[in-house]
Amino acid sequence: MSSAAQTACSSKVAAFLGESPLKLFIGGQWQSSKDGFRFKTVDPGSGRVLAEVYGASPEDIDRAVAAARDAFERSGWARMAPNERGVYLHRLADLVERESETLAEIESLDVGKPLPQARYDIANFSSTMRYYANLALHVRYREPIPVPGYEARTVRFPYGACAFILPWNFPFLLVGWGISPALAAGNTVIVKPAEDTPLSTLYLTRLVKEAGIPDGVVNIVTGLGETTGAALARHPGLKRMSFTGSPEVGRLIAESCGRNLVPVKLELGGKGAAVVFDDVDVERTVDALTAAVTLNTGQVCCTATRWFVQESIYDRFLECAVERMKKVRIGYWNDPETQMGPVVSRKQMDRVLGYLEKGRQEGADLPLPGGPAEVPGKEGGFYVKPAILRGTPDNVAAREEIFGPVPFILKFRGEQDAIRTVNSSPYGLANSVWSQDLERANRVAEALVAGNSWINAHNLFPHGVPYGGVNLSGMGGGVNSPETFFDYLRGQSVVRPW
Repeated sequence: MSSAAQTACSSKVAAFLGESPLKLFIGGQWQSSKDGFRFKTVDPGSGRVLAEVYGASPEDIDRAVAAARDAFERSGWARMAPNERGVYLHRLADLVERESETLAEIESLDVGKPLPQARYDIANFSSTMRYYANLALHVRYREPIPVPGYEARTVRFPYGACAFILPWNFPFLLVGWGISPALAAGNTVIVKPAEDTPLSTLYLTRLVKEAGIPDGVVNIVTGLGETTGAALARHPGLKRMSFTGSPEVGRLIAESCGRNLVPVKLELGGKGAAVVFDDVDVERTVDALTAAVTLNTGQVCCTATRWFVQESIYDRFLECAVERMKKVRIGYWNDPETQMGPVVSRKQMDRVLGYLEKGRQEGADLPLPGGPAEVPGKEGGFYVKPAILRGTPDNVAAREEIFGPVPFILKFRGEQDAIRTVNSSPYGLANSVWSQDLERANRVAEALVAGNSWINAHNLFPHGVPYGGVNLSGMGGGVNSPETFFDYLRGQSVVRPW
């Protein structure tokens, strides 16, 4: 790890990064990759290398899947009573809470997000793990079926080895969303974190070991998407697959799983809309939407990036939004004044800036032009300013996912006008409706085609409420709810004639 990175974090984090190259975790053991391949993970706030990480080869994937399958058959994990598994899962949540500050620093360094946001993500992992560990205690695993002439029942069992390919924007939070229901249901898991942000997931391996979870129940394989991810997605030894990322990669994952008839859950991109009616408190609504679109520097698949504003307040809303977004404080993760950090990589920075130019070329105005941002002492970081575009809904910046702090503002007249334009998007992840008229807000929220509709807020994820997408935004069920838990239990009918 570079000396610059060492000065930015605690001695505990520095010691972890000093173990570079960081190893795979397979069958309860830390292992180098068979072919010795390594890649680098970079601090997006400074551009400095944080650590080298081993990249799993197809042979390593074979070993990881074999370890997960063996643990499912032999470790006793799948046959434990839910309360027994719950002991381990609560213990893991306890350890994550004990190490929360270390994990938050690692997450901030690797992703670039401000420390308070990373702290929330770490806490969410533990609360998700506890939610599913407790839910597992109250599920009926045998259900009688009332049919004439037969004694019949459904029995539910865990599937086996489940794989998770996760994105770089919320690495630790999404590990929790993914593996918690699978583990609580009795499955074993293989996790492939994104190559841009693998560090917090690798730190988790030592807590898995300390919690005493049987070897092979949790396996972590790092590597590049086109090699490690592809080998995992096409592995015939899996029983379930979950992928979070772009629609383009989601299609490839689904194709690979389809060849092996492996059920797949896809949580993909979005182009979320906020429909703002003219009875809102403009300043408060602007504050809320600014916070949403700059959260994690706009690298949130469900965030509101299309702002539909009723024409009678459009000019005032736009003026207020420009002034508010100009004031967003951009900085390094450990600066307490920072509200928005860098994007995750130079590639992502080029993507955001490229969309601003493409939007302009297609006729959009930029009331707030955005562009690269400078942070003193962090000249190598990938910082961008918030930008605002306005124009027509057919503009490329209004249609495609940018994944940056860039809302596109559009004007609408009436309710049906807004609904029709929002629903013209091929995505369908999350939208919000803003109005003091709750009857209208509820009516519009139900009319917007998406997995999630929120009212007078955006980015809401309470445990127990399904979160998923439709159309280009996903398939195969959502996360964060009892439905997710049942996704990791297979049903089996048992029937006897009278």
